[in-house]
Amino acid sequence: MRATHSKKVGTGSNKRPEMLNVHIRNSWRTNLQLIRSIGNMIGYKKNLSEWQCLSEVKMGRGSPIPPMLRRKIVEQYQKGVSQRKIAKSLKLSSSTVHNIIQRFRESGTISVRKGQGRKTILDARDLRALRRHCITYRNATVMEITTWAQEYFQKTLSVNTIHRAIRRCRLKLYRSKKKPYLNMIQKRRRFLWAKAHLKWTVAKWKTVLWSDESKFEVLFGKLGRHVIRTKEDKDNPSCYQRSVQKPASLMVWGCMSACGMGSLHIWKGTINAERYIQVLEQHMLPSRRRLFQGRPCIFQHDNARPHTASITTSWLRRRRIRVLKWPACSPDLSPIENIWCIIKRKMRQRRPKTVEQLEVCIRQEWDNIPIPKLESPDVCRLL
Repeated sequence: MRATHSKKVGTGSNKRPEMLNVHIRNSWRTNLQLIRSIGNMIGYKKNLSEWQCLSEVKMGRGSPIPPMLRRKIVEQYQKGVSQRKIAKSLKLSSSTVHNIIQRFRESGTISVRKGQGRKTILDARDLRALRRHCITYRNATVMEITTWAQEYFQKTLSVNTIHRAIRRCRLKLYRSKKKPYLNMIQKRRRFLWAKAHLKWTVAKWKTVLWSDESKFEVLFGKLGRHVIRTKEDKDNPSCYQRSVQKPASLMVWGCMSACGMGSLHIWKGTINAERYIQVLEQHMLPSRRRLFQGRPCIFQHDNARPHTASITTSWLRRRRIRVLKWPACSPDLSPIENIWCIIKRKMRQRRPKTVEQLEVCIRQEWDNIPIPKLESPDVCRLL
């Protein structure tokens, strides 16, 4: 009997690994059957979803209970099952079941309460002091702010910590906009100029002929500040920012109004009063006749030396040309500055390689500016 019994046990123990090996050698579609067969062997009679749910429970210490299992605890609690029976049926501790039910009673939800986490190095009071320092010294670098914070708070702080603290203060590092410097006298004159023209209507602003000069340079492959590369490609010549000390350039004079674009004059080098008068005779006067057709208009130019020279002012007086008084250091008040920005952006896209190509591209982009563009708020803020 013992031999027979041992033989049956031996044959049974040999067949079970063979059966498992057959299942394992099958494709991934038979994994479900394998799980069910193993469950039947060990006497587990529940369905697969419950088996997966309970398998997720066996996690590390402090891991949250899955939402499906939390929902099942609440459902059994609402049916009147005691907490001890719920914990025993789901193989959980009584304290875990009690905490889930207690949270459901208080808030009506089964979500996990957000953990407190590690406390920050800088508290709310420190952040207020950091914010005041950043606003007082806006041009300070992050390294300088970090050095100040270490001395002020008497704490070990890194640059990354200060970066995150600045974001928590609802501040961010930006590239500052370039604006001309204005002293108190110039600010006062700008204010008086704006106050004097406050009652001008839109029709009045449309009678102004705006003019200005601008400098255009050949880029010679001058790329932007940003480049897409890997960390190892920093010495690759294709990733350099090329720059030329004295690139070839052109000076451009142009005029415009709400009625359309005027003439364009391009030359090399600088300009003086005599040359500026020639530009006015050859380009400004024909543009005024073509755009306004005999209607009265006001000519505008800035306070550059060729514009305010005595021979220039006397020439404008002899021609009986009304000139709009202009405050010093105020290029932002003229809408033609936006035209120059549009053309220069087009030049960066087209990238002419010679002075001749640059001149052709400037004339093409000047002629391609439509009249509705001149009436848009982005171009003509004053019209």
